Amino acid sequence: MLSLPLKATQQKREWETILHIAQQNGFPPAMIHKQRHQIEHKAKHISPQDRKNEKWATFTYISQQIRKITNLFSNTNIRIAYKCRNTIANRIKPPRDHTQPHNKWGIYQLTCNACNLSYVGQTSRSLSIRYKEHIRYIRSNNPQSAYALHILQNRHEYGPVNNTMTLIKHINNRSLLLPYEQYHIQSLHHNRKLIPEQNPGDTNPLFQAVINP
Repeated sequence: MLSLPLKATQQKREWETILHIAQQNGFPPAMIHKQRHQIEHKAKHISPQDRKNEKWATFTYISQQIRKITNLFSNTNIRIAYKCRNTIANRIKPPRDHTQPHNKWGIYQLTCNACNLSYVGQTSRSLSIRYKEHIRYIRSNNPQSAYALHILQNRHEYGPVNNTMTLIKHINNRSLLLPYEQYHIQSLHHNRKLIPEQNPGDTNPLFQAVINP
């Protein structure tokens, strides 16, 4: 507030906001007034040359222990600013998934970038290896997979693995790959999201049990 070039009315409004936030968080107004006077007093004793040479460093305020580090810069031309991690953006942001889904295996979905229809497949190897196989079929003009056939004969587009391939279900038991693959194929077909080049096959009892409980 004191270092930004604010107009008098803007600075007054900002000061009232600071006092309100301080009171709501249990800080006595006298403490905030004292800090303001200290900052203003310190600013009067800084020469224009010192102000020109000063630099700023930002620290994430995670605990009071951080002040032990920032106090080391008190007699230097480095000024300290603090930021916090407890922001609204961090609160509403979904937790990061630290797993590597493309190193897993199971039932996967490949999406066409042009029409947004999808292909469903299964693999007992990593998804990244299976993705490279599909791309190799496309680049070599080899319609060995229904996805490659769809891309080639419609002249549609595919994207990078992170945008094109999705792990639908990770399966450890390889004997369950086929039934789950058929279930998701029929699910996409039922919702009209399956590429026409992929045959939905016979109705999977698992799928029937879900749509007709």
